[in-house]
Amino acid sequence: MLDETTHYTLLKTLEENPGLSQRDLAKKLGISLGKVNYCLNALVEKGSLKIDNFRKSNNKLAYAYLLTPQGIESRARMTVQFLKRKVQEYEQLRNEIEELQREAKQKGLEEKV
Repeated sequence: MLDETTHYTLLKTLEENPGLSQRDLAKKLGISLGKVNYCLNALVEKGSLKIDNFRKSNNKLAYAYLLTPQGIESRARMTVQFLKRKVQEYEQLRNEIEELQREAKQKGLEEKV
């Protein structure tokens, strides 16, 4: 259930906003609260994330989700992989657009987009 995209997005979001609640994370990422809980627990088990509660807070259920050094390294690696995948997708899309433009031009239907 902890796919690479969810893993990356959770780590990225928590690095920027460690005090987000699970409910806020679910809304921000567009996934269910149950999936957020499952994924956070999986990241803790993997050693990528640690959970700290605010002991002095009036809200004893408030937690901070902190990336461990392993989590920071994992996020950096995934950023590079994510970027490579997006560049490949961009190149494929660009090639497809060029091919469609050639076809349209050959048929006299080309319009500049």
